[in-house]
Amino acid sequence: MLKGKTQDQIKSELPVSGVYRDEITPISEDVEVAVGGKTITATIYRYLSDIEIIQYRGDILWTCIAAFLVFLMQAGFAMVEAGFTRAKNTVNIMMKNIMDFCIGTLVFLAVGFHLMFAGPDESLFFLGSTAGTQWGFTFWIFQCVFAATTATIVSGAMAERTKFTGYLAYSVVICAFIYPMFGGWAWGSLLDGNGWLEGVLGVGFYDFAGSTVVHSIGGWIALAGAIVLGPRIGKFDKNGNPRPIPGHNLPFAVIGAFLLWLGWFGFNPGSTTTFDGNLARIAVMTNLAGAAGGIAAMLTVWALFKKPDVGMTVNGFLAGMVAICSAVDCVSVYSSVIIGAVAGVLVVLSVLFIERTLKVDDPVGAVSVHGVCGTWGTLAYAFFGTEFSMKVLSAQLIGIGTGFAWAFGCGLILFLGIKYTIGLRVTEEEEITGLDITEHGNEAYSGIGMAV
Repeated sequence: MLKGKTQDQIKSELPVSGVYRDEITPISEDVEVAVGGKTITATIYRYLSDIEIIQYRGDILWTCIAAFLVFLMQAGFAMVEAGFTRAKNTVNIMMKNIMDFCIGTLVFLAVGFHLMFAGPDESLFFLGSTAGTQWGFTFWIFQCVFAATTATIVSGAMAERTKFTGYLAYSVVICAFIYPMFGGWAWGSLLDGNGWLEGVLGVGFYDFAGSTVVHSIGGWIALAGAIVLGPRIGKFDKNGNPRPIPGHNLPFAVIGAFLLWLGWFGFNPGSTTTFDGNLARIAVMTNLAGAAGGIAAMLTVWALFKKPDVGMTVNGFLAGMVAICSAVDCVSVYSSVIIGAVAGVLVVLSVLFIERTLKVDDPVGAVSVHGVCGTWGTLAYAFFGTEFSMKVLSAQLIGIGTGFAWAFGCGLILFLGIKYTIGLRVTEEEEITGLDITEHGNEAYSGIGMAV
C-alpha cells in the first residue's frame, strides 16, 4: 500500500466495520515517489500478516481481561477498608469507592490520560490520536483502572472522618493531575510521550507495574491526607499513646484482600500488554511475593505480640505484592520470595512506627502497605532485577525521591486547600454518630444490632 497520507488517513479509508482499521503498519517512512511528474513524500504501509493479526488481537483481549481484573480490585479495596473500620461508616466507605472510580474514569478521559501520555503536538483533552483505534481504547481502559486505584489507596488512610464533598474534590485532582503527571514522567513512552525519568542517568528509572508510580504515589498522598486531617476521635490518649479501634468485620476484610490478590493477576501480568509466554512467569512471581509477605508479616507480629494477627497478615501479603510490582518481570523465583518477605516485615514495623512515633492515624495501614513497601520494591529492582551498579541504584533513588516529593508535596497543598475552603473533616458530632447517617442518611446494617 503506497500513499502520501498519514496512517490515520489510511485507516479512515478502511472498512469501519472491520477490525482491520488498526491492522496496517508502516514499513518505510519519508519515501520520495514520482507521481504525475511531481515528487511527493510518502509512507509505505502493509497489512499485518495472519499471524500478526492473531497476536494483535490476542494482545487486545489479554489487556482487556487484565483491566477487568484490576477493576475487581475496587471491590477488594472497599471490603478491606470497610472491614478494618467501624460499622457506622460502612455506607460512606462504599460510596467513596464507587465515586472515586466514577469520577476517576471521567477526569482521566478528559484530562489525565493525555497529560500522562500525550506527545508534544497533540491535544490535551480526551483520547487524542488514540481515539477510534482498538488498541487506543484497550490501552486507555487499562490505564484508567490504574489511575482509579491510586485514588482508592488514599481513601483508606483517611477513613471515618473525611467529608464526602472533600473526598470528591481530591479524587478529581488525583486522577486528573497528580497521578498522571508522575505517570508521564515514568511511563510516558508506553504510548506517544517520553518521560524524563525513563532516561535519567542514561539507565532510566525502572518500575514495571507501578510499585512507585501507582502504589507509592497513592501512599504518599495518603500520608499527607492523614496528617492534615488528624487522627480519629479517641485514637490517642492524653499522653499520645495509641488506642486500638477494632474493625467491625474482619471476615469482610479478608475476603476483600483475596479479591485484591486475584486482581493482582491482572495488575502485574497485564502490564506486559502483550499475550506472550511471560504472563505465567509474572503471575508466579506475584503469587510468591504475596505468599512470602503474608508469612513474614504473621511471624513478625507473632514474635512481637505473641499472637498471629489476621489484620497484619492481610497487610503482609498485600505488601508483598505491592513490592514485587516494580521488578516482577525480571526477578528470579528466590528473589521474588525475598522481596515479598522483606515487605512483610517492613509493613509491620512501618505500621507501628507511623502510629506510635509519628502519631499518624492510618486505619487500614495504607501508607505502610503502599507507600513504604512500594518504595522498597522499587529499590529492590537495583539489587535483584538487573546487574547491580551505583548508576542503576541512583536512578531508582531519583525516581523514588521524585515520587515522594511530588505526591506528598501536592497532597499537602491539595488537602490544606480543601481544608480551608470547602472543608476536609466532618464535625465531632458527625464523627461520633457515624458518617453513614450524617453524610448519607442510611445504614449498612439497618435493623441489625451491631457494635459501631
